[in-house]
Amino acid sequence: MLLVVGLGNPGARYRRNRHNVGFRVADEVAKAAGGSWSRKFDGELAQGSLGGVRVAVLKPETFMNLSGDSVAAAAGFFKLGPEGVVVAHDELDLPLGELRVKRGGGHAGHNGLRSIAQRMGSTEFVRVRVGVGRPPMGWDAAGYVLGDFTAEEERELESLVERAAEAVVAVATDGAQVAMNRFNGRPGKGRGEAGTT
Repeated sequence: MLLVVGLGNPGARYRRNRHNVGFRVADEVAKAAGGSWSRKFDGELAQGSLGGVRVAVLKPETFMNLSGDSVAAAAGFFKLGPEGVVVAHDELDLPLGELRVKRGGGHAGHNGLRSIAQRMGSTEFVRVRVGVGRPPMGWDAAGYVLGDFTAEEERELESLVERAAEAVVAVATDGAQVAMNRFNGRPGKGRGEAGTT
């Protein structure tokens, strides 16, 4: 059993934000798992299976800084510790088009990760870090992640979200280390290394 969490903010005004890329990954994973969405744990939940592994996919709707409330409730219900949780989220420290899979680490100012770590009492969950790039000169990080992807970024984003969902599937079926070896770095660049959060 695995709990897959996609991070974002609820509501139409946030849908295309950089901060909501985790929701997009969750949608792809739910589709791959054959799940349909229902309301549970202060979020949207879909259940299904990936390669014979039972998964629950969660999109917390508590707003980003309280994501841990929803995640802890779901993890408690399914009797999962941090090792059974995979979190897909936006990552400023990676250029758009790159992703990294890693276990554990800090939150680097990401309020969703901070909330999950606090509520679960551990940072040892797996992260699928989806690169959205650094803000341009003169932008603050909060304004940047709460801004929408540009039309040009959207064109690259589709394949990145698909790769991130495939990385989640690899974690579920083959384990985090195999997923790290297969997915860290840009497509076509070969094996990368797990980055830092």
